[in-house]
Amino acid sequence: MKTFDPVQMAIPFFVLAIILELALARLGKTKAHYETRDTAVSLAMGLGSTIAGLVTAGAVFAASLWVYSHRLFTIPMTAIWAWIVLFFVEDLTYYWFHRLSHERRVWWASHVNHHSSRHYNLSTALRQTWTGGVAGTWLLWLPLSFLGFPPAMVAIQKGISLVYQFWIHTESIGRLPRWFEAVFNTPSHHRVHHARNARYLDANYAGILIIWDRLFATFEPERDDEPCRYGLVHNLGSHNLLTNVFHEWIGIGKDLIRARSPREALGYVFGPPGWSPDGSRETSAILKARWRARGEASVMSKGTGTHGKDGDQVASPRE
Repeated sequence: MKTFDPVQMAIPFFVLAIILELALARLGKTKAHYETRDTAVSLAMGLGSTIAGLVTAGAVFAASLWVYSHRLFTIPMTAIWAWIVLFFVEDLTYYWFHRLSHERRVWWASHVNHHSSRHYNLSTALRQTWTGGVAGTWLLWLPLSFLGFPPAMVAIQKGISLVYQFWIHTESIGRLPRWFEAVFNTPSHHRVHHARNARYLDANYAGILIIWDRLFATFEPERDDEPCRYGLVHNLGSHNLLTNVFHEWIGIGKDLIRARSPREALGYVFGPPGWSPDGSRETSAILKARWRARGEASVMSKGTGTHGKDGDQVASPRE
């Protein structure tokens, strides 16, 4: 079976879709916010990610072939059932890769650039990692080759997933039919994933199927009473390309220099983003717990007929 690269084939569509969304937004026909410097950074990140992927592709594919040579089964690439099974197991693999990329700092360092834009439009989808190959995020897909899926087959399915995820990076599309929202990842679900509101942090890790988030209790619906605010909890305030790509790696390096023990060093690298030995920094768990506490306090104050300084709506902490 002849192999192909879905992402390379889709690049013309990506470009045309971004131009169309931008044009419709300028005409007031759709909701989309584009800022010239921000979009330029997104496009540069997409180009840089392609180049970085080519640099590490040989080593990644060689590792996959080696694992495949020790496979448990031989799964035919021409069988329809094999593609159906791969669709589900690859999508589940993506879910865990994506979740770990938010929960472990060393992988967050290679993924954070995808979340660094304060806008949410189709160009944001191009903010892909430059350092994922070096960080080893591809390791999670090796078990698929060990099971017996040919590496080329896995690469194609990964590409299909990436192409699917392009169109969900938009505010131009509202909620879709309930049955679709229940099964598939949608713009509504992914807006939540990119939001920095405390309510929405670390949710909706889906690639194509949102069922994994529902199964593993990481699903959070988009709410009309709390619009998504995009970017990082602490935004960079810079459109410098290298800052956007490498700032978290630099932060890890600085923390390792000041680490006072192997335990602290491991925590800075493999702990959740925001981890610190004394708890002085804020992880997503801390931010969400604080938000819940403020929400409970607000409910109690309503019950007693009083209101806090923030009024009825509880704002996200550290915003």
